[in-house]
Amino acid sequence: MSSQVLVSRPYFDTRAVAQNGSQPPLTEPETTVKENLYAGTSAGLATAGYRSAKYTPEEWFANNSALLNRAVANRNQAERIRQETKALKAQTDAGTLRTQTAGTKHLGERLQDIHRWRSELERFIERLAAETELLTSTRRRLEKALDATEIPFAIATDNLTCRERRFGPDLVKDQVEEELLREVELIRSIQALLQKTVDQTIKQIKLNQEAKQTLELDWSDKHQAYGLDDQCGRYNNNSMDTQRHPSSAVLQDQVCDQGVWSKFTHDNLQLAEREEGASQALRQLCDQVLQDVSEDLRAQCAAVDLAFNQRCMEQNQAKTQLELQLAQILEQIGEQERNIQFLQQAVHDKEAPMRVAQSRLHYRTFRPNMELCRDQPQLSLLGEVSEISSTVSALQQQLYEARRSLSDLEETRLVLEKDIACKTNSLLIDREKCMTHRTRYPTVTVLSGY
Repeated sequence: MSSQVLVSRPYFDTRAVAQNGSQPPLTEPETTVKENLYAGTSAGLATAGYRSAKYTPEEWFANNSALLNRAVANRNQAERIRQETKALKAQTDAGTLRTQTAGTKHLGERLQDIHRWRSELERFIERLAAETELLTSTRRRLEKALDATEIPFAIATDNLTCRERRFGPDLVKDQVEEELLREVELIRSIQALLQKTVDQTIKQIKLNQEAKQTLELDWSDKHQAYGLDDQCGRYNNNSMDTQRHPSSAVLQDQVCDQGVWSKFTHDNLQLAEREEGASQALRQLCDQVLQDVSEDLRAQCAAVDLAFNQRCMEQNQAKTQLELQLAQILEQIGEQERNIQFLQQAVHDKEAPMRVAQSRLHYRTFRPNMELCRDQPQLSLLGEVSEISSTVSALQQQLYEARRSLSDLEETRLVLEKDIACKTNSLLIDREKCMTHRTRYPTVTVLSGY
């Protein structure tokens, strides 16, 4: 084989490598020089096979230089990577520590926020629970007051029913009846108002409980979140119960941001505050309603009692006057009866003189002849008979008047006795039954629901 078929090798300058510490640039093979070098050399067949598989010394040096350069380069690159790794480790350790510290700090701040909101929720829950308890007590007062109005209603209706048993001229629509009817209407309107207020109270209690339940659910979530964040804040690099959770860093679509989180609790607190304000206003309204209805009922009760007293006084005065008149009528009846007896005796007493005078006149008619004259005794007897007749007529007329007067007196006596009985019955109804029953009228305290 000739020298033209030899493979060219790259040429390295080992001095440049030693000086620069890096691989020198490759030089172009000097083929033409080699060709000129080997051009005059005679290559026999015996050396052709040995020379074709071997490197030249230059190539050996070049190869050795290349290995050295590669080793130096690899060593330098390894040193550079080690230095970069050390710097990167220090940088990443510092960054990791910084981010972990920031995360721990943020967890602490988050715990403070949760604790603040949780404390606020606890305070509102306690306030709402206390307000609900007060409103429940007010509802019980309203129910007691509503039940207490049944007694005045029963008393008023019973009074009206009892006064229907009056008879005669006393069965009138007087001031007492008007006040009783006004009392019945007042009690009915008060019962409707109290029932409506009770319904509003029950509705408000339900709203308070719903708001309180919302706050309790929010508080429960924050309490659980506080425990989890507190546990997370206690984790460190030496914790033994930490694990890898690759999918935990993926945020879900339904996860809210901190603004929405704060707004949710703030809205719940505002709702609770609104319900608390509404509950307080309703309690004040209930207190005012209870005070007003109790005062109105007691005022109407006083008006009815005043009307009863006035009516009983009028009836008592009328009864006293009637009894006085009855006593006088009875006295007058006795006098008239004695007067009638006197007149009857007087008429009876005129019978004897009349018989005497008439007998005289009768027997004087038997005088004979001229003796039968109109003499003075005859005229006197005629005058006497006429006078006695007129006197008897006058006495009988007076007796008739006396008897008629006695009949009128008896009739008046019956009327007076009947009217006195009517007044007695009315007084019994008004004073003994109605007014005695009204002493059971509830007090202002009972009507206020206590």
